[in-house]
Amino acid sequence: MWCGPRRFWSGPRRLGSTRLRRSLPHAVPRIACEWPQPTLASRHVPLHSPLFHAKASIPRGWILTVIARQSVVTHELEDRMPGSRLTLQDREVIARGVQARWTLTAMATAVGKHRTTVSREIARGSGFQASQPSKGDPLRPGRGRRPKYKPAVADQRSRQRARRPKSLKITGELAQIVAGMLEMDWSPQQVSAVLAITFPDDEAMQVSHETIYRSLFVQARGELRRELTEHLRTGRTSRRPRGNGRRVRGITGTVHISQRPAEANDRAVPGHWEGDLLMGGTGKGAVITLVERHSRFVLTAPLPGTHTSLDLQAALIPLICSLPDALRRSLTWDRGSEMAGHAHIAIAADISIYFCDPHSPWQRGSNENTNGLLRQYWPKGADMRHLTQADCDHVANKLNNRPRQTLGWKTPRQALEEALRATAA
Repeated sequence: MWCGPRRFWSGPRRLGSTRLRRSLPHAVPRIACEWPQPTLASRHVPLHSPLFHAKASIPRGWILTVIARQSVVTHELEDRMPGSRLTLQDREVIARGVQARWTLTAMATAVGKHRTTVSREIARGSGFQASQPSKGDPLRPGRGRRPKYKPAVADQRSRQRARRPKSLKITGELAQIVAGMLEMDWSPQQVSAVLAITFPDDEAMQVSHETIYRSLFVQARGELRRELTEHLRTGRTSRRPRGNGRRVRGITGTVHISQRPAEANDRAVPGHWEGDLLMGGTGKGAVITLVERHSRFVLTAPLPGTHTSLDLQAALIPLICSLPDALRRSLTWDRGSEMAGHAHIAIAADISIYFCDPHSPWQRGSNENTNGLLRQYWPKGADMRHLTQADCDHVANKLNNRPRQTLGWKTPRQALEEALRATAA
């Protein structure tokens, strides 16, 4: 069994030669000795192996293979986040590898990094480049002098480099110009665009809008006064970067809107609906809104609590099932996470469901327009937690009985009734 960095084997004294006993512990990180390990004779190593013969020459690569199989080197690495930086323990392993003249590949395997990372670390910590040609390695015997790599010093230098002062990007004349534009209630994006147009050949007088935001909200990173945040449209005192768009929703098996029938696209036949959620204030409920594309007829239903996938199914399925079969042809929705159970809705309500492209509300134009009309009764931030179905029906009836110019000044109810009579005939 493993019991220490030096006394690593409690079995027979004929385990191996002096060379093996001196070389093997250097390949084992000190922290690995805290875990109980199986004996080498218990698995992977046959009894006729040269490991059990005293005067045998053991290849270093074979030793590392045995260690890797026993999970001594890689045990700690399984719980490490990918892309994490080298730790002091990693640098101690690299130092042992340099002392024992391992290859860069062997050291990289031991710490779970690429060999280029190990090469750069040794170069920074020892003062010269530790390259690895295709044949041989400068760290192995007879391949050049051994680098003097000290893990504690290398770790301290790494921390100092991480804390090194960053140069300011908004200083002097540029800071004065940016501050003047912000005082005129310009947005950082407008400031950045105007600077690029005004100084096209002077990069020192150009700055991105994200840098302006950081200089405003992180005072140690710029010369812009924090009072300038009062001129921002939102008035926020902390930055919320937009990033590269919303996270990918966890919706699978969707059917794209391009596969929707032509009769739905040209609004010729009733029964094709557009749906969405009309949100109240934060944590204050929502309302399901369905708009029939041909007649602009509106259906609404309350979601007084949360609006998860299960909540939507419980309210949307009865709402669709209340329609006659002729009006249950298709439903178009956006890619909100509340529609994660769209397959169950399609089966239970006997309706085809199609999904728009991300960030494309114009693909549900009728629904977006109707939601704007509904804001007259449920403004943004309204508390919708106490709405009943009767309340929703009352508001929907108001819109369904309101003449619409797009319908030739007919009401949505009249247009839908005429379409149903024409379809039945």
